[in-house]
Amino acid sequence: MSQQQTPSPVSLPAADTAERRLVQVLFIGVFMAALDTAIVGPVLPALREAFGVDNRSAGLLTTVFSLSSLCSTALMAYFSDRHGRRPVYLTSVALFAIGSLCIAASPDFDMLLVGRAIQGIGAGGIAPVASAVIGDVFSAERRGRILGLIGATHGMAFVLGPPLATLLTSTLGWRWLFLVNLPVALLVLWWGARSLPSQRNSAAPGRIDLAGITCTLLLLLCLVMGISRLPDSATGMLLWPWFLAASGALLVALVAIEKRQAQPLIPIDLFANRQLACASVLTLGVGFSMGGIVFLTSIATLAYGVSVASAGLSLLPLVLCSMVGSMAAGRLLNRLGARSMVIFGFALLTLGYLQSAVPQTGLTAFLIASVLIGIGVGVVVSGALRTIAMDEAPPAQRGTAQGLITILNAVGTLLAVTCISAMADFEGGELTGFGHAYLVLTLSMLVMLLVAFGLKKKSTEPA
Repeated sequence: MSQQQTPSPVSLPAADTAERRLVQVLFIGVFMAALDTAIVGPVLPALREAFGVDNRSAGLLTTVFSLSSLCSTALMAYFSDRHGRRPVYLTSVALFAIGSLCIAASPDFDMLLVGRAIQGIGAGGIAPVASAVIGDVFSAERRGRILGLIGATHGMAFVLGPPLATLLTSTLGWRWLFLVNLPVALLVLWWGARSLPSQRNSAAPGRIDLAGITCTLLLLLCLVMGISRLPDSATGMLLWPWFLAASGALLVALVAIEKRQAQPLIPIDLFANRQLACASVLTLGVGFSMGGIVFLTSIATLAYGVSVASAGLSLLPLVLCSMVGSMAAGRLLNRLGARSMVIFGFALLTLGYLQSAVPQTGLTAFLIASVLIGIGVGVVVSGALRTIAMDEAPPAQRGTAQGLITILNAVGTLLAVTCISAMADFEGGELTGFGHAYLVLTLSMLVMLLVAFGLKKKSTEPA
């Protein structure tokens, strides 16, 4: 890669108070986006009834959001490296608010999908840009704790989201679930304009990588369509190999295009760094581990007689332990190092998912395994891999590196959900199918554990 832009020093109004405000505005923005993900599942029955759509159509709400957020992540991270974090973060929050307003005011299902797409575009930029801001502002000794707090937002969202969705839907109506985002977004916009650092590149931005952007968007589109249609009907089974083949061809084309760009959307040189290459593989594993959580409730109902109505409660220990694990890992990150934390997290995930693959051990063992999985997920999403990306990537490419972490995590989650459901359905959707699927998931966690030993012992040292 020929020329890199170097960000000028970050300016904050005052030390302690400004840093506190900065952490709060980043946390609120990320939590708002995470909470919206957690409430969509519980509100789906109300949306199906309101618009008269079937389950397959309702599932488009998740697909549209996932695809738009994945595409947006690459773009928002790229523009944050070129034009600064503050305008991109505030734009992402504003788009999320506009999407929420479109959903709340939707007269029909088509407008609902449009609003969900706009929401996804905004959500795709919030988390990676927030992480890049933390890398720009805070020293290596303080990043771990703050990233651990940011990482815990997803656990908090999945604890608060379902009861909040139930309460508002049953009292004020489902539209209020999205209207409440508006005052929160306005607060973040006002507060962020005052507290986010003003950071500009020392060199003028060069030409936008239009070829790389187009190729990346097509790649993500084909990849999501191919993965999502894997366990589908006969038509889906016919189409998914073509989507995945197109994804492979586009990946080859993207590498060739980006190697010739002065300011590429995805700098291929980043993957020449062993730390970043290992972190990328491990991030896929983190997504796999998160996708495995989705079907644990199915095991609880099939193996232990837990009712469908209370199946979600069986994951409460997992979610709480994930929050605690994420915050604790953030505090211990600087003391123990990213390598030790990642190894510990994947070791717990391997043990937890191994028990899930052998459900005959009983409900108590299942709950113990869910605790191990919860702590393991909390540890691996706490910020260790994002810290590696911050420390190893050039400062002018921190946003891009954080965007790649987000994209690979989402792709890993989608792959896990698709593969587990396909394997379970292949054997009739019964307990035996889930047992085999979780055995494969256990083996993947073991592979990630071995990959984690390839990280250097002190990831905070410069590359």
